[in-house]
Amino acid sequence: MRISLCGLILALSLHASTAVSQDHAQAPGALQRADTAFRNGFAAMQAGNLEEARRDFAEATRLAPALPEPHQALGALLAEMGKPEEAIAQFEKALVLKPGDPTTEANLALASEALAIKLTAEKNFSAAETQVRKALQAQHASGREDPPRQSTMHDELGSILAQQKSWPDAVMQFREAIRLAPNDNAQVHMHLGVALAQQEQYPEALQELEESAQLAPENPLAHYELGRALSAMGNDQDAVPHLEHALKLNPNLPDGQLALAMALQRLGQQEASIPLFQKTLEHDPANPQALTNLGLALTQTGKAKDAVPYLERALKATPNDPVVHENLGVAELQQSHFDEAIVQFQEAQKLDPNSPQLHYDLGLAYKLKDRMDDAIRELAKAASLDPTLPDPPYTLGILYMQLGKLEDAAMQLRAALALRPGNGDGWAILGSVLKQMDKREEAEVALRKAVELLPNQPGPHITLAAVLAENGKHDEAAGERKTAADLSRTAVNHQRAMLNTNAGNQALERGQITEAVDRYLDAIAADPQYAEAHAQLAVAYERQGRTQEAKNELDKAKKLQQN
Repeated sequence: MRISLCGLILALSLHASTAVSQDHAQAPGALQRADTAFRNGFAAMQAGNLEEARRDFAEATRLAPALPEPHQALGALLAEMGKPEEAIAQFEKALVLKPGDPTTEANLALASEALAIKLTAEKNFSAAETQVRKALQAQHASGREDPPRQSTMHDELGSILAQQKSWPDAVMQFREAIRLAPNDNAQVHMHLGVALAQQEQYPEALQELEESAQLAPENPLAHYELGRALSAMGNDQDAVPHLEHALKLNPNLPDGQLALAMALQRLGQQEASIPLFQKTLEHDPANPQALTNLGLALTQTGKAKDAVPYLERALKATPNDPVVHENLGVAELQQSHFDEAIVQFQEAQKLDPNSPQLHYDLGLAYKLKDRMDDAIRELAKAASLDPTLPDPPYTLGILYMQLGKLEDAAMQLRAALALRPGNGDGWAILGSVLKQMDKREEAEVALRKAVELLPNQPGPHITLAAVLAENGKHDEAAGERKTAADLSRTAVNHQRAMLNTNAGNQALERGQITEAVDRYLDAIAADPQYAEAHAQLAVAYERQGRTQEAKNELDKAKKLQQN
């Protein structure tokens, strides 16, 4: 429900005192107290204290029951608080006191729609639209033009039309509202921007939303809508600062946490998105989008076991969503639960049989389950559905190599590398396959490409050395073997440094400082470039009171990390 609470309360706050003072049927003391309660409610609403605002507006309706404004304000606030039944009662009272009020008619329709009273909601939307059009006609007929008031009515009419998804008509009304009051009309620029974005007229929508954010820099909704439009255009990088600013201004902005989480996730910032998805679920525990994407983020950060409960909850909410089945299958696959993963991928395929990614996922699960014929069938299907995907032919190439079908393996690997030429592992595997096929010159070319892309891995150097030797290039082969030996030695030393550092950390936790120092020194002796060993040695020295030595080690660690 999107009742324009702030606009309604603001308008009432400007006119309530006049309305109260003109009602001579009420006792002066009661009227004064009603006015005070109304203003207190407005102040509490602005501060975000909705429950306090509710009490104040309720007190105003008690003290001045014959005035429509307190009922309108209380109804709008109750609707914003998710209490549509109570809101409807207040709107109906306001309409008895002020029949035909267009804003109240529209708000009553929105509250009714939330309760699924479809016919009543449609009737009230129509009544609200009729009343606004009549008011505009009356303005023109009277000869007493009031552009600011007319602008407000066009904005109200546009909002009613937008609620009915009549976007072109809504755009026309918002444009007219801006024409009548072009200066400092941030809300209407925002409304127009949102309506244009709904029609995917993004360049113009962005212009309007940027104007709204500039005119009202402290309005969280303006930055939120601008961020959403940028994300819809695929520009999450620029969307994130606006969404963050919106949440800074209003941490409880509806859907704000979710919109920012989705943008961060699309940017690959999975860790940053996780707490935002979790905050969304604190307020909306059954939100399927938040559940699904939190499960995905957890899986992508290696926390598949934690992801499964969220994905299972998402599946209960949306059992026919193939994406949820797929994500759950991936989470199971990451835990080596191959049978469970296969079931989920099969269920997803029933819902989306022409998805190349689902055929690839199922083929990979079959491969890991050693169901090779099934794997080949699914991977080949994935490749045929989308020939631009590099993963299906790459995985097929590895599978064929494992089955000893070298010609097929080489063909699939070449197809994969044509699509992703920067895959160093792929070139290394292709080189190995070609070597086994006794195609030494082609193998040499592939392996040199692998060495170029993976200069610090010993494996491609070793295989290349063997091919060079077979081709009679003994000096080059010796050079490659030496490089491989050096890289292997470096890798072993780095592994030794890591083990000694971990042992030092455990000793440090036990308070065995001298033992920790010895372990860190062993780590540094094995790999002097290992920054963590220097950093931890600095901690141990500090605990021994060796301040200068600690500083020296910390400086070394920082320099190594920078490099």
